[in-house]
Amino acid sequence: MNWLDDYKSKLKSAAEGVRLVESGDRVYYAGNAAIPQALVRALAERHDELVNVQLNHVLLIGEDPLSAPGMEGHFRHNSLFVGPADRKAVNDGRADYVPIFLHQIPRLFQEGIVPLDVAMVQTSPPDEHGFMSLGVETLASVAACQVAKTVIVQVNERMPRVLGDTFLHVNRVDAVVEVTEPLPNLVPKPATDVEKAIAQGVLRLITPGCTVQMGIGGIPDSVYEAMEGDLELGIHTEMISDGSMRAIQRGVVTGTRKNLHPGKVVITFALGSDELYDFLDNNPLIEAHPVSHVNDPEVVAKNDNMVAVNSAIEVDLTGQICSDSIGPYIYSGFGGQVDFIRGAAHSKGGRPIIALPSTAKSGEMSRIVPFLKQGAGVVTSRADVHYVVTEHGAANLFGKNLRERAEALIGIADPRFREELERAAKERRLLP
Repeated sequence: MNWLDDYKSKLKSAAEGVRLVESGDRVYYAGNAAIPQALVRALAERHDELVNVQLNHVLLIGEDPLSAPGMEGHFRHNSLFVGPADRKAVNDGRADYVPIFLHQIPRLFQEGIVPLDVAMVQTSPPDEHGFMSLGVETLASVAACQVAKTVIVQVNERMPRVLGDTFLHVNRVDAVVEVTEPLPNLVPKPATDVEKAIAQGVLRLITPGCTVQMGIGGIPDSVYEAMEGDLELGIHTEMISDGSMRAIQRGVVTGTRKNLHPGKVVITFALGSDELYDFLDNNPLIEAHPVSHVNDPEVVAKNDNMVAVNSAIEVDLTGQICSDSIGPYIYSGFGGQVDFIRGAAHSKGGRPIIALPSTAKSGEMSRIVPFLKQGAGVVTSRADVHYVVTEHGAANLFGKNLRERAEALIGIADPRFREELERAAKERRLLP
C-alpha cells in the first residue's frame, strides 16, 4: 500500500479518533501552540465513558476542558510544566506536577519511567513522501510518538511545515483527523519602562558573534528590539517568538559565527503570532529538534559565547533562584532554565543570566529577599547562578562568597528595600 492509500484508510472524525483511548490509558498530548484542540474537545466529550486516564503534557495555554471541575476520576493531569490551563487543578490537588529539567522529558517516555499508551499530536499535512511535520512543537512529541502504542494526529492545514528533526510518517500513525483551525496566538504586551531598563543591562552582556537563548515577554522582546548593527548573532533556544523573528528579519541574527549548527536558528517550539507561524513554514533557516538535543546542557555548551537569559520569581540573598512556585503555590515548572544556565556556564565565553524586575505587586514587595518564601522550591541553585540583572544593574555572583553575594544583590535591589535587606543580611550573619 502506498502512503496516500494508507493515509486515506486512517481518516476518521475527531470522535472516532479518540475512541482509541481506553480507560486506564496513559496519554501524551502536545502543548503550547501545538495542542490538538479538536482531539482534546472530542476526548472531553467522552468523559462519562472513561475512568483513570492519565494526561501527560508540557505547557497548556487557553482553556483545557480535560482539567475542568467535574473531570475528576475520568482524567488526571500529570503536568511536566504547569500553565494557565491546569494551574488551578494542580493547586487544588486534582492534578499532579512533575519537577523535571525540560531536556530530560523525552527520556521519561523512552525509558518507560512514564509509560505511554497513546500520543495525540497536531501536524502539517503530509508532503509528497508521506511525512507530516510536528510544526510549532517538536519538544517531546517525537519521543512520545516513537514509544506510544497508539498515535492519533490532528492534521491542520494551518500548521507550518517546520524543518529539522520534526517529521512523523503516515505509516507510524493509527488515526488521522483532518481539522483545520487557527493555532493559538500569544500577543506580547508592550514592554514596561522597567523591562526596557533590564533589557539594557542584559544587552551590555551580549557581544558580536554571541549565540543567544531567550524566551518571550517584555524583557527578551526589548533586548531583541534594542539590538542593532552587524552583530552576527546566533540563536540556539528552546522557544522562538515574534521578538526573535524580527531580529532575524533586521539582519541582526545571521548565525554565521556559530560553531554548532552554523547558519541555523535552532529551536524546539514556537509561540507567537500568525506572522511567526508563516515565517517558520518551509524556512530552511529554522531547524526544530527534540528538546533532548536543544536543551541538553552539553549540547548548549558547544556554542561558544552562549548567552542564556532566563527569569525568576524571587532570588534570595545567597543567589538561590525560585522560578516555578510562589511559596507552595505551583505556578509553572523547571522548564529549560537550568538546562541553559548550566550550558552557558560551560560554554567558552558563555554568560548565564537571570533577569527580573527588582519588585513585584506594583513595587510593594522586593523580589530580592532574605529568604525564599516558605514552601518555595529552588529551581536554580546558588552555585549555578552567575549574572543577576535588574533595572538597577547587574551582579555577577560567580566565585563570590556569601557576604559578597549579599552585597552585590542588595546593590541591584530597589533602593526602597536596601536598608531592610541589609538588616536581614546582618541577622543572617551574611554581613558583619
